[in-house]
Amino acid sequence: MDSIRVSEAPDPGSIPGGTTKIIKPMFFAYVLKSIEHNYFYKGHCKNLTTRLQQHNSGMTESIRPYIPFKMVYFEEFDTEREAIEIEKYFKTAAGRRFLKSKMFQP
Repeated sequence: MDSIRVSEAPDPGSIPGGTTKIIKPMFFAYVLKSIEHNYFYKGHCKNLTTRLQQHNSGMTESIRPYIPFKMVYFEEFDTEREAIEIEKYFKTAAGRRFLKSKMFQP
């Protein structure tokens, strides 16, 4: 599914007319930084707020020792595939250099 079609009613409680609005689901590639350690986590998701809460609640076992986290960088994409590609790039040496240049600009 590439998009969701939403009909807008002109007034609350009225029946939607011919006006429609296309809402595309968004996907994100993101970087979290541990607040107490020099540890970065890269991932992708549909909802940044929910995903950060999941990480900070300990749902991801491999990073529990590093919680709490804060969001330090993210990019938005139209497709999940694009978000996954950028997440993989972030995990490469070139991606780490790119992130360092973005996050630590004077």
